[in-house]
Amino acid sequence: MKQVKYIAAILFVTQIVFAQKKDENIGTEVVNVVKPYTPTISDAFKVKETPSLDDEETQKKENIKYTIFSFPVASTFAPAKGKAAGVDKSPQEKIFSNYLTLAAGNFGTVNAELFVTENISNTDYFGGSLRHSSSQGGIDGVFLDDKFMNTTLDLTYGSRTNTMNWNADLGYQHQIYNWYGFYPGTITPETLATIDEQQTYHTLYVGGRLGLNNILKESSVKFTRFWDAFGSAENRFVAKPSLEFDIVEQKIKADFVLDYISGSFDKNMVGNAGIKYGFTNVGFQPSIKIQKDDLTVNAGVGFFYSAAQEQGESKFFIYPQVTGSYRVVGDLMIFYAGLEGGLKQNSYRDFVQENFFVSPTLMVAPTDQKYDIYVGLKGKLANSVSYNIRGSYLNEDNRALFKSNGYEELVGFEGYQYGNSFNVVYDKLKTVSFFGELKADFSKNVAFGINGTFSSYSTDVESEAWNLPALKLGASLDVNITQKWYAGTNVFFVGERKDFAHFASLTQPTFDTEVTLDSFFDLNAHIGYKHSERLTFFLKGNNLANQDYQRWLNFPVQGLQVLGGANYKFDF
Repeated sequence: MKQVKYIAAILFVTQIVFAQKKDENIGTEVVNVVKPYTPTISDAFKVKETPSLDDEETQKKENIKYTIFSFPVASTFAPAKGKAAGVDKSPQEKIFSNYLTLAAGNFGTVNAELFVTENISNTDYFGGSLRHSSSQGGIDGVFLDDKFMNTTLDLTYGSRTNTMNWNADLGYQHQIYNWYGFYPGTITPETLATIDEQQTYHTLYVGGRLGLNNILKESSVKFTRFWDAFGSAENRFVAKPSLEFDIVEQKIKADFVLDYISGSFDKNMVGNAGIKYGFTNVGFQPSIKIQKDDLTVNAGVGFFYSAAQEQGESKFFIYPQVTGSYRVVGDLMIFYAGLEGGLKQNSYRDFVQENFFVSPTLMVAPTDQKYDIYVGLKGKLANSVSYNIRGSYLNEDNRALFKSNGYEELVGFEGYQYGNSFNVVYDKLKTVSFFGELKADFSKNVAFGINGTFSSYSTDVESEAWNLPALKLGASLDVNITQKWYAGTNVFFVGERKDFAHFASLTQPTFDTEVTLDSFFDLNAHIGYKHSERLTFFLKGNNLANQDYQRWLNFPVQGLQVLGGANYKFDF
């Protein structure tokens, strides 16, 4: 049977082969499609039964517990101790408690300064300073004596403890200046020879400060006696106690002010009866400090009463005192603004320190600073570069302005009555100003700064804001060249100012005119050499551009000035 099957299979295959060979061309045939093909997708069936896997990887792993049989092994290994890497430190500069400076230069200039301090005990200390600066004059084109001298002695004794600090001060100042400026070509040599142009000022003061850590802070009291060589005298007493405490997590501050001034001049400008003045100003300034996140606000108000003893009116004043700041971008950008006002007491001594050539015939009265509105932006452009820009509007009543006295022939023969002194006039003054400042500490050895102020003034009675410049610019650069050498320079620019020239003579033409004082710049520089930690030599130059400018009308300044000296530090 098996053989029969094999033979039948062979015959079948052989028949197929022969058939293929016989019908190699099967021809063509036309197929008519009655219905187009439409494919369909059959429904997918989801496996409803979750397959069970039974292999080693899906089986639950058994928790294996290990036990270690430990026993001590003797060892002689000892790890080496670590050592800190060495750092090269520059030696710390020693700070001395006392120093002495001596210097001299052209124009007969002499500068001297001595400062000493000593700890009496762990809490008490004593300090003193003596300063002197003088020049023998010699300004080109000046016919009167133009020398000056300024000597100051200050003494202090104080104590510091954990709960209280206080100190008592005593001082004396002696100043000599000369009214050397006058209208060129208006005074004959014979008249010049008769002028006594020297003025002498004396200041004696005593005061003190007291601070308690709990409530009483920054409290001060000071009495000043000021007089000159023409019988003028002024007494001033100022007390400023300040309280500070917290209420409901808010810082409350209360400042009190008592400012008493009384003075007199023997004569007025035309030589008639003298002038007396006196005011007692009492003020109370409460404020509260509110701080929340990046916002800080100091909200306060000032109450002042000014009582006139001689001339003037007694008045009551209320001033806004609100300031605030907001950190827009951390320390990089801080916006600040304020609305502040106050009562400023002027004095004969303050006028002298601002303008040494005033006449002893002034009217002294307080200035009502109604309000000062300002907004600004400050911060850092980089870690070592800071900036500050500010705009403000200041409204003042009874603002003091320096104005030339002019010359009246035959009015008097005092040293200040030849058109060579200045008076003080008062007016309502409104000031719009813009201020900008940029400081950069490029490294520990290089520091640079530049600032500028532009101001616009509006007066009520006077035709100009006398002797107030519209533009002020300043720049400074300090460099430590090496550990031994250092240098620096500073330059300032002052724009044009206005003053009023009056000249009345029997033999020469009379004139009354406004005068424009030219703008000027002053370039100063210094260089020093640290010979040792105690001894330093220095060389200073002032007005290096040798500018022949006038700070005040008809008062030119010294030209190129060179000053050399040394500074010595020491301890007792």
